[in-house]
Amino acid sequence: MTIPKDPKFSIGKIELNPGPIRPGWIIEGNPISRNKLLSYSADGSSSTMMWDCTAGRFNWYYDIDETLCVIEGSVNIKDSAGVTQRLGVGDTVFFPAGSRAEWHVEEYIRKIAFLRTPLPAPWVFVKRGFRFLGRILRVGADTRDAPPAMFRAD
Repeated sequence: MTIPKDPKFSIGKIELNPGPIRPGWIIEGNPISRNKLLSYSADGSSSTMMWDCTAGRFNWYYDIDETLCVIEGSVNIKDSAGVTQRLGVGDTVFFPAGSRAEWHVEEYIRKIAFLRTPLPAPWVFVKRGFRFLGRILRVGADTRDAPPAMFRAD
């Protein structure tokens, strides 16, 4: 495999910056967290971050959608219903905007997070309408650009 020499690509260790947890969210200990923005979409609605944290217990409030994957360490997460689950390397979880979780990091955790700002409800309705209209308009369209029959849901 050849590694691209294009300057848009970056390969190597990621240096994280201090990203303290809000003091009012900390329940126990002195967790030290760091993060680094890795990428973001052109429209600003989504981004990817690397994040790590040392031992401690704290609340986390999600104002945007977050899907995370643990890449090192582990954490016990208690949801708003009081159910606790342990996440370790390779585990993935989704937190919708508006949710809250209690994090208990016993030693250390590193995650990659995929963040997305949800569209306001009226915009979701408009987007669905455009998709529906697009499907209707494609019904009578020329099929030369259509995928082979084995991939179509005819």
